[in-house]
Amino acid sequence: MATEHADVIIVGSGHGGAQAAIALRQRGFTGSIMVVGREATLPYERPPLSKEYLARDKPFKRILIRPAAFWQERNITFRTGSVATAVDADAHRIDLDDGQSLSYGKLIWAAGGDPRRMTCSGADLAGIHYVRDKADADRVMAELDGGARQVVVIGGGYIGLEAAAVLTKLGCTVTLVEAQDRVLARVAGPELSAFYEAEHRAKGVTILTGQAVDCITGNGTRTTGVRLHNGEVLPADMVIAGIGIVPAVAPLLAAGAQGGNGVDVDIYCRTSLPDVYAIGDCAAHANSFAGGAAIRLESVQNAHDMAATAAADICGNPTAYHAIPWFWSNQYDLKLQSAGLNLGHDRHVQRGDPATRSFSVVYLREGRIISIDCVNAMKDYVQARKLIEAGTLMDAERIADPGVPLKDAAVETVS
Repeated sequence: MATEHADVIIVGSGHGGAQAAIALRQRGFTGSIMVVGREATLPYERPPLSKEYLARDKPFKRILIRPAAFWQERNITFRTGSVATAVDADAHRIDLDDGQSLSYGKLIWAAGGDPRRMTCSGADLAGIHYVRDKADADRVMAELDGGARQVVVIGGGYIGLEAAAVLTKLGCTVTLVEAQDRVLARVAGPELSAFYEAEHRAKGVTILTGQAVDCITGNGTRTTGVRLHNGEVLPADMVIAGIGIVPAVAPLLAAGAQGGNGVDVDIYCRTSLPDVYAIGDCAAHANSFAGGAAIRLESVQNAHDMAATAAADICGNPTAYHAIPWFWSNQYDLKLQSAGLNLGHDRHVQRGDPATRSFSVVYLREGRIISIDCVNAMKDYVQARKLIEAGTLMDAERIADPGVPLKDAAVETVS
């Protein structure tokens, strides 16, 4: 049987994979494009899974990235329900989990990551969920429909907090467990952590920080609780674990690609394998907003911008990846918007009063703005993006005065 071929094969049908296909056509690429995705669905937005979709505020069709007709009109084909298990870079071939193989001219690896699984005793019991894809969210919704109401959320990052907010609104009793001494510890300063902890507690969420999980208790088949290292058992007929992801790059590394925590890519998103690119959550790259350190960025922004970079290179117009990182999170009526990376900051300045539920935290390094977290503060966010892009020297006292527009706290002029 002849091996099916595409000029560009994209492994992964999330934001990065979908945008790569779109960007290729936008740039005039006329060759064949095939997207290989493990799910049976067309590409859809992932952030709403732990927010609007889980809350049933948005039906699935409203989170599709594009309708089916869009892909058909652009002659972009999909191989759904398929997992790429191996890559032969010399032969320009990938093997699939059904035993079939596909050959490619260029390969874009946009496989993202798999949820980091719990490894403690009881982690295989029914009732434990990881909200990474539609099927995960659907299983949670089905258990809610079946009467699950006591929920323990493990992990105080964005996913955990968003899930806690939605489940609380749906009438569940929610306890959130975070191993570090505050929520959002990896991504935000202590002021923001304290604010979100207070907001969740005010909504009825029990937050336990500095607590590690010992095991999941159960009745033999299904979870009944979460035992902490201090011996306390938290009743639970459902557990949501949001403890990070593991980059889905094993086939690339086995094929000889350089990497470790993800796969390494250059400024054009090219891996060390010939004609193989990697983008999105799984791609480790030297990021100028992280002082040139090699990092992975788990964000829609990064997936989109890397997709554009890979497409430009394939189309013969190489353009180095350079994009300011940005993130957002919706919890209750709070919109958190972040720009830049606060890695290596030596000072942070609070701007506004958290009691008003509209404030920002600005992060500086040697007096220059490198990052901002904004809660219901759109003007600060918009102005900060330009200032961060330029690495602007700032006046800390003027930053702290919410009556002064953030752009007017700049010591230097930003065009």
